[in-house]
Amino acid sequence: PMSNIRLCAFADEADANRQGQIKALTENNIPYLEIRGVDGINIADLSRETALRFKSELDAVGIKVWSIGSPAGKTPITGNFGQDVTRFRHLLDMAEIFETKRIRLFSFYGTNGDDAYFDEVCRRLNVFCDLCCERGMIPCHENEKGIYGDIASRCLAIHKAVPRLRAVFDPANFIQCGQDVMEAWDMLSPYVEYGHIKDAEPDGHIV
Repeated sequence: PMSNIRLCAFADEADANRQGQIKALTENNIPYLEIRGVDGINIADLSRETALRFKSELDAVGIKVWSIGSPAGKTPITGNFGQDVTRFRHLLDMAEIFETKRIRLFSFYGTNGDDAYFDEVCRRLNVFCDLCCERGMIPCHENEKGIYGDIASRCLAIHKAVPRLRAVFDPANFIQCGQDVMEAWDMLSPYVEYGHIKDAEPDGHIV
């Protein structure tokens, strides 16, 4: 039933400016925000001062933050993971300020679907999960082209190996990887925390 559906948006797709984001959300009766960009600044780089100001502005109009649309894990598997961890701690600070438990993350570029990287992908995701557990947060892996978790079978392998990880289900990203969406849903639905309302043509063009 519709009463069980909570509509949320990446409001930075409507406006980079936070006031424009609030306007877009309120005009479209969308009560939740997946926060990603604020005044043109990615949530991973946002200052505490701006975050606190935006939180008070959202509170004033009754908009809640559903999740942190973080870029964590959108880095090379061969990159400096220590820098990723430092950035992730800041993202968790942002989650606390915006009073959300959910934080989106990814499973690293440069793996090219090579199973040789699987153990390192899981090790890094487990570190993210450890940090989330320390703060009472829910880590949510989004399927994405170009990362290890691009097709359903690799996403499933991740969730079985890293059971604390929940899923963000993005159908268009699966289409862009040549993955049948309903097959992916059948495999991954037990792990899904939330999904994106997004579609693509068979050639990958987002519609």
